[in-house]
Amino acid sequence: MTSSLPIGLRERKKAKTRAAIREHAMRLFEAQGYAATTVDQIAEAADVSPSTFFRYFPTKEDVVLADDYDPAVVAALRAQPPELSPLEAVRRSLREFFGQLTDEQWAQERRRQQLIRSVPELRMRNQQQFADSITLLAEVVAERAGLPADDFSARVLAGAVIGAALAATRDGMGMAQGVTYHDDFDRALALLQDGLPVGPPGS
Repeated sequence: MTSSLPIGLRERKKAKTRAAIREHAMRLFEAQGYAATTVDQIAEAADVSPSTFFRYFPTKEDVVLADDYDPAVVAALRAQPPELSPLEAVRRSLREFFGQLTDEQWAQERRRQQLIRSVPELRMRNQQQFADSITLLAEVVAERAGLPADDFSARVLAGAVIGAALAATRDGMGMAQGVTYHDDFDRALALLQDGLPVGPPGS
């Protein structure tokens, strides 16, 4: 039977449930360890059934690894003016995305990244996510350029962008020596635009 809730309210309710499941999961992971925490425990803490948990997250790993950010970044990239170069369009879309994250969202992301770094199976799947991000970004870059989705040049550019994202990561997604992650990521992309000069600025 279809829910009688208006679409907007229904989507907000789903987002609230998803966030609650994730928050209780993170609390349990931090309190008793990732391996020791079960889906049943997370579901009980979030006051949902295990079947409801699996409707939102296919596996226990996904409650940590699903960051929900890719669709927002892709939408921002698609909305950039068509005359921008691919790298400038990527830079602007990322500035828009990172600029609208709240302090609370950054704090949640730091917790998530710290957990990923501490659990080997999460680290392994996170690396696969980076590979998947190359494919997703390449398709959007190719789309903007009117090229086939599997265009080689678009994939190489996407790989360079994801490589820059990895290189900019010092200590998760948080503050590092007074510089925010998105500032370092933007600096890395600026180096790509400048042809990857090595050395201090202006050298």
